Amino acid sequence: MIVTIVYARPHVRRLLQVEVAAGATIEQAIEASGLLALEPQLRGSALDVGVWNRVVRLDSPVSDGDRIEVYRPLTVDPKEARRIRANLRRRRRSER
Repeated sequence: MIVTIVYARPHVRRLLQVEVAAGATIEQAIEASGLLALEPQLRGSALDVGVWNRVVRLDSPVSDGDRIEVYRPLTVDPKEARRIRANLRRRRRSER
């Protein structure tokens, strides 16, 4: 089975294809892809992953053609980001 492992961070995108045995798990596919060697900061941390944009557990089995996405933690709370954008819009409007 061939699966694709996807990981992105600012200015870097990893798209790795790997062949795994039938019955392999998400975790085994990620390990086989070499992503953890390319991105050492991921090693030792709890990974949030998904398959085709649906969150799954690391012990879930893979299927042929799966796109396994490794998610980064949020750097800014979404509510706080919205407040910042709203304040910027208000300031721009008042400057006109």
